[in-house]
Amino acid sequence: MAMTMTQKILANHAGLDSVTAGQLVLVNLDRVLGNDITSPVAICEFEKMGVSNVFDKDKVTMVMDHFAPNKDIKAAEQCKMCRDFCTEKNVTHFYDVGQMGIEHALLPEKGLVCAGDVVIGADSHTCTYGALGAFSTGVGSTDMACGMATGKAWFKVPSAIKFILKGKLGKYVSGKDVILHIIGKIGVDGALYKSMEFTGEGLSSLSIYDRLTMSNMAIEAGAKNGIFEVDEQTLKYLDEHCSRKPVVYKADPDADYDESYEIDLSEIKSTVAFPHLPENTREIDKVGDIKIDQVVIGSCTNGFYKDIEEAAQILKGHKVAKYVRTIIIPATPAIYTKALENGLIRIFMDAGCVVSTPTCGPCLGGHMGILAKGERAVSTTNRNFVGRMGDVTSEVYLASPAVAAASAITGKITDPAEVMGK
Repeated sequence: MAMTMTQKILANHAGLDSVTAGQLVLVNLDRVLGNDITSPVAICEFEKMGVSNVFDKDKVTMVMDHFAPNKDIKAAEQCKMCRDFCTEKNVTHFYDVGQMGIEHALLPEKGLVCAGDVVIGADSHTCTYGALGAFSTGVGSTDMACGMATGKAWFKVPSAIKFILKGKLGKYVSGKDVILHIIGKIGVDGALYKSMEFTGEGLSSLSIYDRLTMSNMAIEAGAKNGIFEVDEQTLKYLDEHCSRKPVVYKADPDADYDESYEIDLSEIKSTVAFPHLPENTREIDKVGDIKIDQVVIGSCTNGFYKDIEEAAQILKGHKVAKYVRTIIIPATPAIYTKALENGLIRIFMDAGCVVSTPTCGPCLGGHMGILAKGERAVSTTNRNFVGRMGDVTSEVYLASPAVAAASAITGKITDPAEVMGK
């Protein structure tokens, strides 16, 4: 029976020869992930089950990234609960202040995800790892608890949408613009409980970090997961980061897809998602005059070194606009260190930015950049719902690092080509 990439991975992990869309399957898990917000709930449910140990101390991961360093007493208690649990259960991969990064950037960097894996995480953006040819998806804290206890999870096999990419990205255009373009095209429910599967010769134009960004935001189209066909770039990245041998799954030529879209990357322009949904997109030349109060460059979507470097290239020699708060958040300690060694931190400081320790902080309106009443932010994060980053009357405009950096300089949403003079 013909299957998609996702269906082949699920069939393998369920011990079945084949699966079909809509089928319920019990699959073996390669990794279970939680953070400082979702893990405490999972721990409580785990304890109710009366299980003494996690199914595999090397396959459970907890990352303290949302409210860490702790912003208040409640956050401190949440992290302590996770810390105590992981110490008691001898969990190998527990990451706290000093070692932690933003979870969905940290796990690929640490080699904890490989092609062919099945990964669940109690965070909706766990779909990030599809960039590496894995099936990964967000679950609730109760499912995380069951996963920690049994190493298994139930899934309804998703149907799929195929995205055939061709051409090459233009200057100052990145994976963030591509995924915003796609979400603008199909809507926030356009891939509801489906697998978004990316293939085509255009993949060679997308770095692994572009792909991580795109897979991350598959959930913003309602998808169960996003997944990229494994190519030489993927294998090179995995060879550099992961000690395990990748298992590569390719969709059958006659696999069944609900829909198929052909995307010419060369036609995509810098794209901005206006409040209050990621589907509310406009190309940069149709944005108009939107003044801003804050810029955030970071998050699990765009906190990779590639993103930080691109922002620095645009900000170099400039000052951020008066009254525009500009917050740079490298996604992991390794990315922060590399930026420091290569002089990027100095560029940001000279431009009038602030550079934060790795944290999800402002993305979810947690800390490190909350918006006041009526304020506007350009952010490289992944959601712009009402009140997402602060007061319910504030506004969040989603954009690429290049657009965000250019906007910080001018004080309004700006095409990076204008700032760079070409």
